[in-house]
Amino acid sequence: MTKAILDQAQQRGMSLPYAGAVTPQEAFQLLESDTAVQLIDVRTNAERDWVGQVQINPAQLHAVQWNLYPTKHNADFLSELAAQVADKETVLLFLCRSGVRSRSAAQLATEHGYTQCYDILEGFEGDKDQHGHRKAIAGWCHAGLPWRGA
Repeated sequence: MTKAILDQAQQRGMSLPYAGAVTPQEAFQLLESDTAVQLIDVRTNAERDWVGQVQINPAQLHAVQWNLYPTKHNADFLSELAAQVADKETVLLFLCRSGVRSRSAAQLATEHGYTQCYDILEGFEGDKDQHGHRKAIAGWCHAGLPWRGA
């Protein structure tokens, strides 16, 4: 199953500057089927504390902030990633709120030698609905995947 999902993710991401893109459901299937797969949550600590977090095997979950709250880019992103995932051949699934920062993180990690970087499409909360609310139309939470609130 892992190979089929990664093949599909690579096809989906043929024009991307990283290995590919997975849906939240595919990401969860990969994490459940292969304990070597790692999820890199690039949201701020504040987002994880106030909005919620994925619930997966803690050994597969890494918090590496792309930005520091409220708006400053984390200049130590790559060194923090390397401290948590040293093997650059590891399958890395990057997650943010809606799928924007995770793409940038996957690209930067790829540019620095990580070979298996995948963006999780839609992110943790997905885009806003017509009322300006998240978690209603897409994302990890909307897909009914395991998470816990703040």
